[in-house]
Amino acid sequence: MEWKTDWGLRGRMGFTMFLLFALYIVFAGVLLQFAGLATMALFMGAFLFAQYFFSDKIALYSMGAEEVSEQEHPELHATIGRLAQQADIPKPTVAVADSRVPNAFATGRSPSHATVAVTNGIIDTLDREELEGVLAHELAHVKNRDVMVMTIASFLSSIAFLVVRWGWLFGGGGRGEGNEQVPIYVAIIASLVVWVLSFLLIRALSRYREYAADRGGAIITGRPSALASALMKIDGRMDKVPDDDLREQSEMNAFFIIPINTGIVGRLFSTHPTTENRIERLREMQRELETA
Repeated sequence: MEWKTDWGLRGRMGFTMFLLFALYIVFAGVLLQFAGLATMALFMGAFLFAQYFFSDKIALYSMGAEEVSEQEHPELHATIGRLAQQADIPKPTVAVADSRVPNAFATGRSPSHATVAVTNGIIDTLDREELEGVLAHELAHVKNRDVMVMTIASFLSSIAFLVVRWGWLFGGGGRGEGNEQVPIYVAIIASLVVWVLSFLLIRALSRYREYAADRGGAIITGRPSALASALMKIDGRMDKVPDDDLREQSEMNAFFIIPINTGIVGRLFSTHPTTENRIERLREMQRELETA
C-alpha cells in the first residue's frame, strides 16, 4: 500500500475553511454592534492570534493532558518517533492524560507544531501492536493536516458556546445606530447560530477524516488488522467507564479516535462513522494485503 493524496478530504477541508471564514464575518458583524470599528478589529485580531497559536493548548488543557518527557514514557516516545519517521513527518510532542477513558487524539496547527496525546486508559487497554495502530492513526491526521482545520473549528465553536452559556451575565448590551440599545440576547442568538453551524461543520468533516486516518494509519504500520482490533477493544471498553468520566470529556469527541456517545442524541449526531463500518473497511484492507 502506498500513501496517496486524498482529494476528497482536501476538498472537504477547503470547503470547511471557507464556511468558517463566513462565520467569522458574521461574528465580527455582531461584535461591531457592541463596539467601534477599532475595538472590533483589535478583538478579532487577538481572537485569531489566540486561535492559531493556543487552540491546541486549550484542547490539551480541556483533557487534562500534559506533555511528557522521554524519561517519563520512553517506550511511548520511541514508538511515536519511529512511526513519525515512517510517515515522513516531524516527531510531534507527546502528551498523556490521566484518564480511565481509553482514547487518543492529535492536535496542532501544522505537522511541525503537533501533539499526539493518549490516556492512561488506552495504554492499559491495548497491546503493543494495537497501540501502534492507534498512534499511526493519529499521525495520519497530522500528515493529512485535517487536525489543523478541526482545531480551528473547535476553538470557534467553543467560544460561541461560552457566549451562549454565559452571555446573560453581561446584560445591558451596547448601542447600535440611532443610539438604540442592542440587547445582549442578540449576541447570544448570533453566537448560538455560529455554534450550531460550527457543530455541523465539525461533524461533516470529522466523519470523512476518520476513514482517511484509518487508511493512513494502516499504511504507516502495514497492519490494518491491528488498528481494527484496537477499535473493537476501545469501543467495548467504553461501557465499563463511569458515566461521569465520559460526560466530562465528551466535548472533545471530534478529536478522539473513538467518540464518547452518551444517549440517543449523542449517537445520532456522532462525530464519527460507526465502529463496525470502520472495522469492516480495515478488514478489507487486510484482505487486500494478504492477497497481493
